[in-house]
Amino acid sequence: RVPQAFQMVDNAWRTRMGLAHGSRQNTRTYLCHPHSKSLIALDHPRNSVKNPVTQSFSAMYLPASFAVTDSDKLAEVIRQHSFATLITTAEGVPFATHLPILHRPEAGTPGVLVGHVARANPQWQHFANPTESLAIFSGPHAYVSPSWYTTELAVPTWNYIAVHAYGMPRVIEDETWLHTLLDEMVQRYESNRPQPWPNQLPADFHRNLLRSIVGFEMPISRIEGKFKLSQNRPEQDRINVVRELSGSSNPDAQAIANQMRAMCIS
Repeated sequence: RVPQAFQMVDNAWRTRMGLAHGSRQNTRTYLCHPHSKSLIALDHPRNSVKNPVTQSFSAMYLPASFAVTDSDKLAEVIRQHSFATLITTAEGVPFATHLPILHRPEAGTPGVLVGHVARANPQWQHFANPTESLAIFSGPHAYVSPSWYTTELAVPTWNYIAVHAYGMPRVIEDETWLHTLLDEMVQRYESNRPQPWPNQLPADFHRNLLRSIVGFEMPISRIEGKFKLSQNRPEQDRINVVRELSGSSNPDAQAIANQMRAMCIS
């Protein structure tokens, strides 16, 4: 059964396209953009949505004022916030895993994402599907109070940084590749510790460990960066937000203030 809200969208589209309600002719899936009365098709060859603001194919609401395309900046967000959410689909149903993912630069491309999941996790079987997967890297975020603005008529909001990377993951079960990946991850997360874990395991234990995981690599086919940092506010409002966030004890709030200071204050 189709939920009533979805049926209303479907019927509205059919009316626009001159099709009988309930028919299956030329059926496509649509959604209503929250800031537009138009319907947006979801049948792009890469299962993407054409963003009505930027007019590019994407799967994230991305006003042009918040869009960041600098590859170095996006790679740095991935490096600093590498604990990601990997989303795949299986028979039309979204499936998410929360996991660390590393970014490997590759000349002339946005790079490659690499990681591993437990063999017991069915997500690795989704990688055989000919559809894009999405890795979400969430950077710092902070609440913004309208009381900080000079403008009286305003509402609360949230400033944040996020990167969406898309691609087709492929399974890698080669033990040498997996061994290298695990060493790379240990080096990445242990190297700054006062007493790094030595990563010395018995051979049989290590061999069994490798058999219990499935590696993957995902060449990035496209990448989106959203740095929502009050760019749509007057400069005095931005200055006020930076002042308030800088005074917070929350590291995320301070990180947002630093980003705003670098990008949004003249």
